[in-house]
Amino acid sequence: MAIPKKTVRGLQDIRTLAGMVDQAATPYRAFMRLSCLEMEKFRRGKERESAMHRVNNIDARFAEIEAEKASLLHVVGERGASRRARRAAEEDKPAPARCDKGFKIRY
Repeated sequence: MAIPKKTVRGLQDIRTLAGMVDQAATPYRAFMRLSCLEMEKFRRGKERESAMHRVNNIDARFAEIEAEKASLLHVVGERGASRRARRAAEEDKPAPARCDKGFKIRY
């Protein structure tokens, strides 16, 4: 008499119900997903507020820089105008008389 061979079954042969149930069909999973989405929405809102605050700070600094730059250019422009006026006044003066005699040195 021959002994019948048993078929060796492995992990692959175990039957499960995984994948057979629709995930949206179980209500607690749907509510969990909704709560996760709401938390992510809240977190993204906070990130957006923070980013907008940083952008507003950067824009304010740009305005400060432009104001300071304009005031410095105004000061430099006034100094440049006064220098030009002095140069023009100096050009209007007659040149000092030159003496071709040279100078004498006594020992």
